[in-house]
Amino acid sequence: MDDNLTLKALSRLLLYPEAALQDAAPHLAEALTEDGRLDAPTRLGLMPLLRSLAGEDLYDLQEAYVSLFDRTRRLSLHLFEHVHGESRDRGQAMVDLAALYAQGGLAIDANELPDFLPLFLEFLATRPEAEAQGLLADVDHILATLEERLNERGSLYAAVLTAARHLAGAEAVLAPTQEPAPHTEDHSALDLTALDKEWEETAVTFGPGDAASCGVDRFRTQLRAAQRDVRHPAPQPAA
Repeated sequence: MDDNLTLKALSRLLLYPEAALQDAAPHLAEALTEDGRLDAPTRLGLMPLLRSLAGEDLYDLQEAYVSLFDRTRRLSLHLFEHVHGESRDRGQAMVDLAALYAQGGLAIDANELPDFLPLFLEFLATRPEAEAQGLLADVDHILATLEERLNERGSLYAAVLTAARHLAGAEAVLAPTQEPAPHTEDHSALDLTALDKEWEETAVTFGPGDAASCGVDRFRTQLRAAQRDVRHPAPQPAA
């Protein structure tokens, strides 16, 4: 079974920029073209990001990446952040996802969290196309939220989410027609309690049993159980 080069390329594009990624940017563009899984508009939408990675100062790229993905939970690349937040359910979900990876022959580093989106895409790149498409569709509610929020910020990374959703058969979130205002966040005044409430989602209920027995069907069931639209917080009861 040949790896899905498009998913592998999308996985790389969401990684923290390093010199190796800069050097690989032209090869990633070639792979996306040769693989042929993306239509022309979606593929062309990735070219500005590829050009940015290849041509901009590495330190500027790294600073922008950290500011975007590491300093706000709203743009976290960890999938379960958008489903479980800091609840205890997240730990079991991690165990089940790691077990799914192990069954598929993917060994992950001890320092890597299983729900990191680039790792998830890398795993899907090794799976049969129908299985990969189904799992992508099951997390589409998360991908759509990230796509929308990145578009709101005018981020070139939005095109990666658009491409991943295209592979799942989903429709892209339209980018805003006007240039968004610069986004700033006052982290010193961050209300963590309010933030936790904003991220409150329907919990995924896991059945009993050995986590190592977690298969594709069980994991997809878990994802579907949490597919309430994450773009809107759960309504809070009246005081």
